Amino acid sequence: MKISTPIDDDKAGEDGLVILAQQGDLPAFNQLVTLYEQRIFNLAYRLLGDRESAADATQDTFFQAYRAIGQYRGGSFKSWLLRIATNISYDRLRTRRRRPTSSLDALVNEAEEVGGSALALLEDVDSDPGDKYLQREMMVELSRALDKLPPEQKLVIILSDVQGMNYEEIATMTHTSLGTVKSRLNRGRTKIRELLQNTELLSRNRRL
Repeated sequence: MKISTPIDDDKAGEDGLVILAQQGDLPAFNQLVTLYEQRIFNLAYRLLGDRESAADATQDTFFQAYRAIGQYRGGSFKSWLLRIATNISYDRLRTRRRRPTSSLDALVNEAEEVGGSALALLEDVDSDPGDKYLQREMMVELSRALDKLPPEQKLVIILSDVQGMNYEEIATMTHTSLGTVKSRLNRGRTKIRELLQNTELLSRNRRL
């Protein structure tokens, strides 16, 4: 069994951790888990809709990643992990034979941390921005709108507007073209805007 060596500061970056993990260094892989565990959990939680299933999917993601890390050939490690998490989550959904549901809690937790056209639809509301109740109501409506989208549109919006991935990363992760990613994103955002038209939570300057 390989004996782990201390990780120097100059090796503490993601690339260095991946290389060490590929060499069998478990502490290095555990640091990667620490870096991405919450992001993976949030994605699984949003797709699966409950914490227990999301926790199981997160555990399965890192277990599979650890077994397959020797096959990782570079590129975005984050995208590689998210692709594993997405595949595992959708496998679970197919087993349950129901379509994915959004996690409101996960959406609320990340809404203030990322920017994106879908989330931006609810910016500049006609009320006190410090009103936590109204902010939560916004997320309820957005969560409901997301749940009404086709799965492929919902996924690219989550990856782009919540996870903060660029078009190229999403295309690689979903095995689709850039044009397909942009088309699904545009259609999904348009549908969300239409669904929010009848709510008072969408600011007047963003209504059609």
